[in-house]
Amino acid sequence: MLDLPAYQTVAWLGFGAGLAFGAIAQRTNFCTMGAISDILYMGNYVRLRMWLLAMAVAIAGSQALAGVGLVDLGGSIYLTPSLGWLGAIAGGLLFGFGMTIAGGCGNRNLVRFGAGNLKSLVVLLVIGLFAYMTLRGLTGALRAAAIEPAALDLRRFGLDTQAVSGMVAAAGLPSAVAGIAAVAGLLAYCFSSAEFRARPAAIAGGIGIGALVVAGWAITGIAGNDDFEPVPVASFTFIGPTGEALVYAMTWTGAKINFGIASVLGVISGAFLAAKMSGEFRVEAFTDVADMKRNLAGAALMGIGGVTAMGCTIGQGLTGVSTLAAGSIIAVLAICAGGYVGLKYLEEGSFAGALRAIAGRA
Repeated sequence: MLDLPAYQTVAWLGFGAGLAFGAIAQRTNFCTMGAISDILYMGNYVRLRMWLLAMAVAIAGSQALAGVGLVDLGGSIYLTPSLGWLGAIAGGLLFGFGMTIAGGCGNRNLVRFGAGNLKSLVVLLVIGLFAYMTLRGLTGALRAAAIEPAALDLRRFGLDTQAVSGMVAAAGLPSAVAGIAAVAGLLAYCFSSAEFRARPAAIAGGIGIGALVVAGWAITGIAGNDDFEPVPVASFTFIGPTGEALVYAMTWTGAKINFGIASVLGVISGAFLAAKMSGEFRVEAFTDVADMKRNLAGAALMGIGGVTAMGCTIGQGLTGVSTLAAGSIIAVLAICAGGYVGLKYLEEGSFAGALRAIAGRA
């Protein structure tokens, strides 16, 4: 058996988990933007319930790993005592709006690219470019100057984490109450629908995606727990890692692969294999110049917004929420709000029309 460094073991396992993630997402049409669109245009909540079921499974599994001491979720980027509320709101709104005009979030575009969609390749390249710029480049300086100073230091209130479970414990209740209540509420909502209960593929998709988020925590937190060179504890997220994957591809000889890069490659490969095996692989491209402009703009907004919000519909919507981080909950709500505005923008053809339609609906 090969004695690999921890980071290489994590990368190989991350690729395998990404392979499964891409295949499941491709076969079940797992898509948060699609869920919002289904609700708005068809009154159909099946894909929303699939996403929320994945969330419930991710919370249950992740909290269980932390509860028995196998994974230290407190070491993740989500549970610092610095609550970046402004980044979560502003970045979430930008990301949510961007994903609608680009036809899907980062995860969806990885899956679509694997299934043959070439415009998703262009979208991913632009997402990666703007994500890395916002991590370390020009837009990163703006983010640091305008967003980060607004972060709320929860230690001023006697809290050393932004986990809702920690806040519950500080109020004198068992910390497990928060996770149990969240999981129970989500499951009750999901399975209250007879239509959802009659969709085994949607149920399997939600359980599978949620379980893979838990697997991501286990891979980095257990396999990556090296005494000499520990791997940062993390799970699935697709905006920052898309940028890192581009840099890795260009600087391979001097770069080190990580879970995020490997999982991005795995998702593309898994979607490709699933599409090929099901006969759904189709080469697609932009329909016209306007379509290309929309997708480029949406990709740029997702790259900036995803990094500013510290995650996407998966990175915050599943992975971050599985830690019960307050910032993740804020980001998810902002992403959904941005997605709703974006769909109204596409429907009405202008921001003014979108705002009028939203005001009239309210």
